[in-house]
Amino acid sequence: MNAYQTHTLANGLQIIHYPHKGNVSYCGFVVDAGTRDEAADEYGLAHLVEHTIFKGTGHRKAYHIRNRMESVGGELNAFTSKEETVIYSIYPSMYQARAMELLGDLLANASFPQAEFEKEREVVIEEIEMYRDTPSELIYDEFENRLFAGHALGHNILGTPEELVQITSDKAKSFLKRFYIPRRMVFFSLSDMPFDRVVRYAERYFGGLTDSGVERCRTAPQPITPFVERISCDTHQAHIVWGRRTYSLYDNLRLPMLLMNNILGGPCLNSLLNVALREQRGYVYTVESAVTNYTDTGIFSVYFGTDVRHVEKCMQRVRRVLEDVKCNYLTDARLKAAKKQYMGQLQVAEDNNEGLSLAIGKGFLRHGGILSAEEQKRRIESISIESMRQVAYEMLDVDSWSMLVFEP
Repeated sequence: MNAYQTHTLANGLQIIHYPHKGNVSYCGFVVDAGTRDEAADEYGLAHLVEHTIFKGTGHRKAYHIRNRMESVGGELNAFTSKEETVIYSIYPSMYQARAMELLGDLLANASFPQAEFEKEREVVIEEIEMYRDTPSELIYDEFENRLFAGHALGHNILGTPEELVQITSDKAKSFLKRFYIPRRMVFFSLSDMPFDRVVRYAERYFGGLTDSGVERCRTAPQPITPFVERISCDTHQAHIVWGRRTYSLYDNLRLPMLLMNNILGGPCLNSLLNVALREQRGYVYTVESAVTNYTDTGIFSVYFGTDVRHVEKCMQRVRRVLEDVKCNYLTDARLKAAKKQYMGQLQVAEDNNEGLSLAIGKGFLRHGGILSAEEQKRRIESISIESMRQVAYEMLDVDSWSMLVFEP
């Protein structure tokens, strides 16, 4: 990561390029706009814009957009979160200029044709219905909606069918004009194209992007009273999410929290919760903990799905694991082992070039730079046992947590 190069166009668009030799390259935009930026009558709009931006421009119909990259073996992709939208392309390396030209056309000239817009809205409504049939995924959003009730973070990314039918092509154009502007975007590139050429193409294809001058207003969520809510669902298992708000993206305790999450319920089979609930007792097929960091708050949660007769036993085991971590588990030797595992996972993740390219774009948007492997290692190594104990003390008291249960 020491080799990345940056440039800012005259219109304020930031560019970050990571030289990478290979047959496949990646480039795209990270937009500092997501569902928390929607007005009350726009819920679901950010995601719908991401879907429909590919449906036509002043120069191309949807057919031509689809085939521009796919005809050479590449692809276009996009996704929306609460705070960002990402639009990017993957392609054989020789076609970077083609990808940049197409992306520039989409951002500058998306027309959201009404007929295409209505078709894609139906697609998203189908997506919502499919999502509602997956309680292990739906419960996370429902939990977050309650954890941030009354706040811009407290509504589903997809919206609801009732909300989506109120959204028009004109609203999509307005959202694009307000938020897809140079000072709120980063263009990222991971390719073997020389940086001076990347800049020249960026000036040609993105230099005409303009700023609407609209100021965005984001406010931090107010404290809430912990809740316990049970919802009857058509499901053969009980699904439980248990958690609380946690540190923001810029908090000094964010990295110790991420390491704590990895110890408790991260992706490895040796996570404490997986050992306690699955390996030792066979109560669950899946148990995991998760951290989501926003710019001004965050979420830490534990999820498991189990037979109804095991729910209370699982909750007791989770309590015991968290209490043990608070009181006994955190030793110098265990912290050293946890750091070694976490650094190895980061190295493996960097071997995924698609994920790496997206991380480069988002990292530059949020932090103005990318950490080298040496700096990442130094920061992880510097996590003290005192900071881990502070995280355990502040975050692992389940009596202050909220809970949502889907039960048959």
